[in-house]
Amino acid sequence: MATGKIQTKFGDIALEFFPDAAPKTVENFKKLASSGFYDGLIFHRIVPGFVIQGGDPNTKSVSNKSRWGTGGPGWTVKAEFNKNKHSRGALSMARSQDPNSAGSQFFIVLKDSNFLDGQYTVFGKVTSGMDIVDKIAALKTDSADAPADPEQARMVKVTASD
Repeated sequence: MATGKIQTKFGDIALEFFPDAAPKTVENFKKLASSGFYDGLIFHRIVPGFVIQGGDPNTKSVSNKSRWGTGGPGWTVKAEFNKNKHSRGALSMARSQDPNSAGSQFFIVLKDSNFLDGQYTVFGKVTSGMDIVDKIAALKTDSADAPADPEQARMVKVTASD
């Protein structure tokens, strides 16, 4: 079983991946995690009752906050829409208007959001640590949904294994 972990200052978020449903997406996430790409990045978009989103390399620096949400790894992964629902705890890829524009940004669903089904690629789920996700979701944010204190929303280390 392919699994992963996001270490935060509040504790660990354990993940299970769905390689049968989204093989390229899972492979991409695992590649980025094992290379250290996600280490030190911030959950830069926090929308209580909806999602927390992270994975933008621009969030390594708090000085270019205006560019948060625009970065990626330099490549994209084709959409792999599947039968998995955007229910609480779902792990899904963020993207621009183009369905095939996902790169490194992902989100964790806080509340069942079935209207996202078939629009974004669900590639895993949180198996433990939703209380940690909820703590991040409860952080104070600015008008752009960014954490007021970015250090509170930082991913210390992200790992993945088969």
